[in-house]
Amino acid sequence: MPTVNIFWFRRDLRLQDNAGLYHALKSNQPVLPVFIFDTNILDQLEDKSDRRVEFIHAALQELQEQLVKMGSSLEVYHGTPLSVYKTLLAKYTIEKVFTNHDYEPYALEREKAITELFKSSGASLHTCKDQVLLEKDEVLKDDGKPYTVFTPYSRKWKAVLNEFHLKPYPTQKYFANFYKQLPVPIPSLKDIGFNIVDAPFPSKDLDKELVKKYQEQRNFPAIKGTSKLGVHLRFGTISIRALATASKDLSETYLNELIWRDFYHMILWHFPQVGKGKAFKAQYDTIEWRKDNGEFERWCKGQTGYPIVDAGMRELNATGFMHNRVRMIVASFLTKHLLLDWRLGEAYFAQKLLDFDLAANNGGWQWAAGSGCDAAPYFRVFNPYLQTQKFDPQLVYIKKWVPEFQEFSYSQPIVEHEAARKRCLEVYAKALKKE
Repeated sequence: MPTVNIFWFRRDLRLQDNAGLYHALKSNQPVLPVFIFDTNILDQLEDKSDRRVEFIHAALQELQEQLVKMGSSLEVYHGTPLSVYKTLLAKYTIEKVFTNHDYEPYALEREKAITELFKSSGASLHTCKDQVLLEKDEVLKDDGKPYTVFTPYSRKWKAVLNEFHLKPYPTQKYFANFYKQLPVPIPSLKDIGFNIVDAPFPSKDLDKELVKKYQEQRNFPAIKGTSKLGVHLRFGTISIRALATASKDLSETYLNELIWRDFYHMILWHFPQVGKGKAFKAQYDTIEWRKDNGEFERWCKGQTGYPIVDAGMRELNATGFMHNRVRMIVASFLTKHLLLDWRLGEAYFAQKLLDFDLAANNGGWQWAAGSGCDAAPYFRVFNPYLQTQKFDPQLVYIKKWVPEFQEFSYSQPIVEHEAARKRCLEVYAKALKKE
């Protein structure tokens, strides 16, 4: 059997500036690139037209084109990682498997099972930092404990970060070390049980003029004020190091968004319970959320009678994207106006967002609900009407997604704002034993 080392692509679907791939290519054996369509994940996706799967598939085809030109090939499997690695161990003598860190609870369980499997074969698993700039214990308080408030974390982050952390990994110098073989066909979307939607994805090119104006424009959903690079960061089709390097001198506000991303991954690492359905602040798990009586479905469909909320939900359902400011508005509305459990919204976003990332999604939802680290205080209840006046004053965004909002056919408000606010404050105060 051929002896190889494997690079296991996961959230890092690129050849350039890829930490784990760099270390694999510098190792002592030819490198076999592998990707697994993990059925433990895919089987949970009810929508078989999930555009994230299509995005991954398109990224794999791009990788394959590059690898074939080098006389190599990606091997793409469909199954559980354990079953796939049993197949690979029967096909190759594997010394080492390289991959990049993933901080999510399922990913850690998966790695533990693979490591156990490898014990009998002599293979070993090696992981590297790649998807964030600073991770785990790299940014800690002076007492050695993790930060739970963003602003002091960001100050320390900026003090710790140096050119070394931004330096790209020159993988291209070692491309000759890929395992040589004829092209191995990639399974089609149909082969793995998914459909082609064939809608365009956001460009992975950074618009530097947009980044320069990010501070002024980022809160207005009707204009192109955000980079929409989230999906590319999520699946690693661009390098976080390259993005930070390109943007750090253009906009501190934009850089802060990348720091928030590191912050939420650090929180997930140190407080893994947040990724398993628990509130970061345990006392918030005592809130008596209302039983849903059909209001959640109206929220999902964009039929709440609040135009800015409905516009956001309809944009999400149609495109897999929602503007950042609107994400805060719709999350606050679900948790504060409707008093429905934030986990319902977290799960819906997980199902719909192209750029879904457990750490950031959980962090955002717990921020909105007040239950998270560095969260909005429980008594902060976004007023959808004031948010509209501030951030969509000409109603351009609303008219695009809710064209009927001024007609008799449009939904009546699902709840009255002041009454909802009062109810929210009473229920939260009761649970948290505050005035």
